[in-house]
Amino acid sequence: MSTRRRGGRPSQSLGELELFAAPPPPSRAAEPSRSPPSARAVPPPPPRAAYVDEAIPGASAAAAVSVMALTATARDVLEGAFMPLWVRGEVSDFKAHRNGHWYFCLRDGDAQIRCVAWSRDRRIPARPDDGMQVAAFGQLSVYPARGEMQFSVTRMEAQGDGLYRKALDITRARLEADGLLDPRRKRPLPRYPRRIAVITSRDGAALRDIHAVVQRRCPAVDIVLVPAAVQGDTAPESLCDALDRLARWQKADVLIIGRGGGSREDLWAFNDERVARAVASCPMPTISAVGHEIDMSICDLVADVRAPTPSAAAEAAVPVQAELRERLRAFAGLFAGLSTDHVARARLDASDAVRRVSDGAVRHVDRRRQKVESGAGRLNAVSPLATLDRGYAIVRTEKGRTVRSVHALRAGQEVELVFRDGGATATIDGAASPALLTESPESGEPS
Repeated sequence: MSTRRRGGRPSQSLGELELFAAPPPPSRAAEPSRSPPSARAVPPPPPRAAYVDEAIPGASAAAAVSVMALTATARDVLEGAFMPLWVRGEVSDFKAHRNGHWYFCLRDGDAQIRCVAWSRDRRIPARPDDGMQVAAFGQLSVYPARGEMQFSVTRMEAQGDGLYRKALDITRARLEADGLLDPRRKRPLPRYPRRIAVITSRDGAALRDIHAVVQRRCPAVDIVLVPAAVQGDTAPESLCDALDRLARWQKADVLIIGRGGGSREDLWAFNDERVARAVASCPMPTISAVGHEIDMSICDLVADVRAPTPSAAAEAAVPVQAELRERLRAFAGLFAGLSTDHVARARLDASDAVRRVSDGAVRHVDRRRQKVESGAGRLNAVSPLATLDRGYAIVRTEKGRTVRSVHALRAGQEVELVFRDGGATATIDGAASPALLTESPESGEPS
């Protein structure tokens, strides 16, 4: 493997790289021209070794350098000699410090090298496990404080998709433990949205695809862009900020979040746990459209609807305006028919109601007539006139009081006899007890 030094000069292969090559031999000074025999000889300059010890640091005890200067120089030499490169090996002795830095070793069957992954510099999806075969990208350097050579790692890839799969599994397990992947929390999309919010890059193809689909299907729907970075180290924070602004605005009916296709590293921001939780807490229904159909992200799992592409997300969010018009016409015809049927049914119901009221009134009057006639019959049966009509008379005193008992009469008393068709006066000659009354054998009447 050939490499190139930072100064731009090509070097040998790594196996044959010489960091301290022997300096080139000094060029021979031009031989002085022979002086004529009569010229005076000039003494030669003093030898270089006489003052070299005092001029070069570390060349003598008096010019000794500090340990820090030595290790710092060694660091500069190594970093200048080696460009950032990939190194393959097995992870061992992994330790995660509380300040966020990772310390471990990369080793093979013959050697090992200490490694460090600074928290501010690394772009590694998940912490590696001991024994994992990885390829690490970084810069060979020296840690001046200890004088140890180390490999500063910024990126790492395991065999296959080990680190990425591990990071996805960890994030998914956390979200599932909080119930954010429960299908029962999925919300339906509004059937007739008026305003769609889109979180994506301002210059990406996803926005153009969504706009084209919405204009074709239903131009009356408004599109509101909430721009955000969709790849790179700043993408998760930018996406979370966009989701926070949209949640505070709360004037959109549905949200589409996503981007077009790309590599696994390009789409990795949508696997960030912070972004997933922000999508899950969005107050409006969400559609996740990240990458192409074969791509699956954590955002796809927590969103209410997963669309394979941004264009498919727009189709799921917006109905076709022509279909809406046809449906409205069908509803109008249905309502007209229902109105006609309703009026006809109401007319029949009214006729039936009138007939029922009329019949009920007739039956009520008949029942009242029968009750009156029955009452009249009972009153006639107990009426004094009916008694008089059967041949009886009413006896009244001179004061108009009805005589109810024979004991109320005395001899010589004048009384009034009331008959059915008139009245008469009479004088009482005598009064007899009811026990003395007998029936006449000839007439069958009391005598």
